[in-house]
Amino acid sequence: MGKKTPEVTTRQGSLSAVTSPAMYEDLFTPRDLQQMSAMGLSPREAARQVELFRNPPPYTRVLRPCRPGDGILPLPESVHAALLARYDAAARRGRIAKLVPASGAATRMFQGLLSFLAEHPGTSGSRELPEEVRTFFDNLPRFPFYEELAAALGADGIDLDDAVRRGEHRLVLGYLLEDFGLGFARLPKALIPFHRYPEGTRTAFEEHLVEAADVACDEDGLCLLHFTVSPHHEEEFEQLLARVRPDLEERYDCRFEVSFSCQRPATDTLAVDLQNRPFRLEDGSLLFRPGGHGALIENLHDLGREGWDVVLLKNVDNVVPDARKPVVHHWKRLLGGCLLEVRERIFGHLDRLEALDGVRGAAAEAVLRDAGELLARELCRPLPPGFETASPQERKSFLMESLDRPLRVCGVVRNQGEPGGGPFWVESPSGGISPQIVEASQIDPAAPDQQAALAASSHFNPVDLACGLRDRHGRPYDLQRAIDPATVFIAEKSHEGRPLKALERPGLWNGAMAGWNTVFVEVPDATFAPVKTVLDLLRPEHQA
Repeated sequence: MGKKTPEVTTRQGSLSAVTSPAMYEDLFTPRDLQQMSAMGLSPREAARQVELFRNPPPYTRVLRPCRPGDGILPLPESVHAALLARYDAAARRGRIAKLVPASGAATRMFQGLLSFLAEHPGTSGSRELPEEVRTFFDNLPRFPFYEELAAALGADGIDLDDAVRRGEHRLVLGYLLEDFGLGFARLPKALIPFHRYPEGTRTAFEEHLVEAADVACDEDGLCLLHFTVSPHHEEEFEQLLARVRPDLEERYDCRFEVSFSCQRPATDTLAVDLQNRPFRLEDGSLLFRPGGHGALIENLHDLGREGWDVVLLKNVDNVVPDARKPVVHHWKRLLGGCLLEVRERIFGHLDRLEALDGVRGAAAEAVLRDAGELLARELCRPLPPGFETASPQERKSFLMESLDRPLRVCGVVRNQGEPGGGPFWVESPSGGISPQIVEASQIDPAAPDQQAALAASSHFNPVDLACGLRDRHGRPYDLQRAIDPATVFIAEKSHEGRPLKALERPGLWNGAMAGWNTVFVEVPDATFAPVKTVLDLLRPEHQA
């Protein structure tokens, strides 16, 4: 799902580059330079980040929301068979893999329970439990971790049901969330049990393995998956994988090849104080913070360099029980088939454009016209003013540069009030128009026309993407070239009680993919089942 809206966001002025070495000397000490060198971060990049705080880039300018037939492609049932056949052929050849960002902590999932647990017992008095806490305990046996929680209390001679009846809610929550019990509050969301089955429970991580066995398995039974994880939890992922792999591989007649990576320290961003000076800790060192999920574009880029071709990208919490998987997997394969079909036609146009040298007259014009129609109609990137009167060589160069890019096909669902971004027609500062995923926090809150466009949005980004990482010659695209550096997020935070400003890099499916060619496809609501709070596990789509 899209990025959260920052608590306080400020955007004004223009983006400017910092290149002067004198600027580094004014901002950073020799000790700072050593700290950055150890991280792999250049002083120029750190100074550029300070300049972003001082002169934030403008808000994204949206023209209108994308709708079916106007930026969103419906996939009628008449084309399903052909797209599924194309996808399944590619999967058998080992061209399909899964990427799951899985470093997010479960803290937010349990935020309501943690807030109640943190209250001093005397502050509640005789008042009723907060609604979220009451709902949690009223439905406790329905959660997939109920038996595990009962066992944790039972090991210390405590009966779970008796504790609940006696009103010992904080005791029970302590065993659920804190390290003397199950420790769920410190775990990544991927390692939390999501669904209950007759043979036991499955975590979100395990559900992604099961999905891969159905949608990303080659003819030899090999399934490729990559998870981005926190370095503090990588060992726990590996331990869980070792524990569940034998049973899952036997059950689904497959072999899992699972790799892990972490966000690089060099993608962390510098914090500043409220005067836009580098924020310093008590020992004088600089404070760097994780750069947000946009930093994972580096990890995705590495997968392309390692030979990965088509990558299915999905949020870790958007999984469903087995009974609901067929429709989800059906549309996952359709998105991949759509990408393969569109990309094959793009590659064909690029081949014909490249062969135009020496071709003149009507034959050349037909090649240029057909490529332009693909760009404008199917990739929703209108041709610029003056294109028709430009020379054949100018048109060829423009079309080749515009088509020879990484491609993504993004599933979008009807907006049901979930927080996050959606598909919009966007105008860049240079005047180019393209479909993009835009967060509410990227849209100017003081501009009536922009807020009207936001209010009129009908579709939502569930983070359900098929990504093509390699070009027609089998070479990996340089994904760094497709990032829009102006689409950063600036938010006011605090560290040990001191206020600061934090910078998040362009979001993975927002600004980090701004230069990709994009196709939005409407997918059924049934493909979207996020778990943002623990109570979401009570929804019908998660009750196995």
